[in-house]
Amino acid sequence: MATLAELNEMIDRWDQQDDARRIRSRPRTIGEYFAAERPLLAPLPEEPFETGRLSTPPVDRYSQICVRMNRYSVPVRLIGRTVRVMLHASELVVYDGREEVARHERLIARNESRLDLDHYLEALIRKPGALPGATALDQARAAGRFTPIHDAWWDAAVKAHGERNGTRALIEVLLLSRHLPHEHLVTGLAAALKTGALTADAVALEARKAADADTGAEEPPQATTTGQSRAPSLPATVRSRLPPDKRPLPSVAHYDQLLRLRRPDHPTP
Repeated sequence: MATLAELNEMIDRWDQQDDARRIRSRPRTIGEYFAAERPLLAPLPEEPFETGRLSTPPVDRYSQICVRMNRYSVPVRLIGRTVRVMLHASELVVYDGREEVARHERLIARNESRLDLDHYLEALIRKPGALPGATALDQARAAGRFTPIHDAWWDAAVKAHGERNGTRALIEVLLLSRHLPHEHLVTGLAAALKTGALTADAVALEARKAADADTGAEEPPQATTTGQSRAPSLPATVRSRLPPDKRPLPSVAHYDQLLRLRRPDHPTP
């Protein structure tokens, strides 16, 4: 097993199996004895008992904190600050005041690091050249958060916009994950890559379309400046079958008379 969560799941299965066990020649199983004892137990307290260990480490210039000889990332805006950390058996939670700012699975070994790529995006968008060699990017790939679709879209964006601007466009896409589910964002990346739309706005549009398709939501009618709803435009397949519009282009020549009337050399009567 690789994590404490897997170990806890295994222990839960052992507990369930142990409910059917009999102790020597007793007439009932362990589970039956516990069912008879349960109504006699006192209720649990309404306020949960905090079992974590509290510490207040400083945030270093790499936007990391050190807890039990391991390093964990926090948002870059906290560099130079002191945060509160509640360390539990399987995870740790980081607070800035009362606000939760990070949550990590606890590292068991020593001198290791767990870095969240999202914590560094504000810094990386100013220095996009640091992204390709970032340890947080390697960990995001290993965790499956940074998929081959991300890499393919990134390569295409770099070819279209250059190394710096293409990487910055990718970082703008990664920032979308704070507002869009991961699976919808990946779907949006794939759709945008297929059509050659290599901007964060295009990915956001495709991701929202994927979200609407999952929820079955229909696109609301567009509103005009007067507050009245406007009918959506015709699909491209319908517009292609329409006859050509031979009407003359509109002209504003008649309104030039009004402009001349307002000029100083043409005072209004």
